[in-house]
Amino acid sequence: VRPGTAAYWTALARSKYLVHNAGFDRGLVKRRGQVLVQTQRGTPLKHMGLDLRERPAAAEGTNLDELLDDVDKWDYVLSGNRHSTLVWERVHPGTYTTLEYGGPRNDVFQQATSADVTRIREQLGIPEGAVAILYAPTHRDYRRTQRATLDLHSVARRLGPRYVVLARAHHRHGGPLVENPSGRVIDVTGHASVESLCLASDALVTDYSSIMFDYAGLDRPIVIHADDREAYEAARGTYFDLRSFSPGAISRGEDELIDIFATGHW
Repeated sequence: VRPGTAAYWTALARSKYLVHNAGFDRGLVKRRGQVLVQTQRGTPLKHMGLDLRERPAAAEGTNLDELLDDVDKWDYVLSGNRHSTLVWERVHPGTYTTLEYGGPRNDVFQQATSADVTRIREQLGIPEGAVAILYAPTHRDYRRTQRATLDLHSVARRLGPRYVVLARAHHRHGGPLVENPSGRVIDVTGHASVESLCLASDALVTDYSSIMFDYAGLDRPIVIHADDREAYEAARGTYFDLRSFSPGAISRGEDELIDIFATGHW
């Protein structure tokens, strides 16, 4: 059903279970017997919920009263780990029950076969034998306009012909991450499944995105490209310092990023 249609509102009204990973529709009136399950958007690294009260640049007009009204409707919150449980229960206080059972979106990483991976790579146009790097940066609250901090065409050229870059913009980016995509730099912003992109890639380059926690389940290289750490920490902030608990090598510029892959430091 398409949101906003009569069928949509009928489904919301009649459903026994409603599952969401963000805020439920403000027009939803929860009826007796309905069960709302909040799955969240992965493991929290950057500040969320009530922790945004002191960070107006990151809150961007978020109505915290409306947020708490939404939380009051939740019956269950799915958590992937103890860290997530402690954070969600503090920044989204409510009477819901936490289910620390993992994240269903990651099940595919344990179930996918090599044939599935080959099929996805072929659909994306990744040449056989290529090393595919998924570049998936998060949103920058302190910038008026979003832009890639890396020249991905330059990165692909310097890495050499074996490498292909899959560019995935954040959903709040408002458009593709790279202009003039080519055979070596493939824009995958519009792809329906980020899990499929993870499976298709050989390594992940990200910054402060929670995708790093999901990708870790694949046991493939993760590189953190943090060229604006001070600005990001000032505007949004993180729950722990990635430099102390990094899932892989850290680069602060294009030269360092190239060196990490060229020398195998990942």
